[in-house]
Amino acid sequence: MSDSGSDIQSITEALIEFRDERDWRQFHNPKDLAAALSIEAGELLECFLWKAHGDANMERVKEELADVFAFALLMAEHYKWDVKQITLEKIAKNAEKYPAQKAKGSAKKYNEL
Repeated sequence: MSDSGSDIQSITEALIEFRDERDWRQFHNPKDLAAALSIEAGELLECFLWKAHGDANMERVKEELADVFAFALLMAEHYKWDVKQITLEKIAKNAEKYPAQKAKGSAKKYNEL
């Protein structure tokens, strides 16, 4: 079984190499990375627009999802954040806000449980 931390690191390193070969670091400030992330998330959502979820083009969904991951990883790299650590921290916060015994099977927001 592979270590997800090293998988994330190897993907991030490949993204950095791709970016740096094109001299794009100059464009990758936090504001523009956040904008790109939002735009790519919108393109992902567009894959499902006016369709039943099963009718979306899965190849395009994969490509747009990969773009979302790429910009998120580049933003984390910019701030030198450990993706695994910050994700686990967020899961822990959500576990407090959404205790399983209250939230199970419910789509309500934490302040409505």
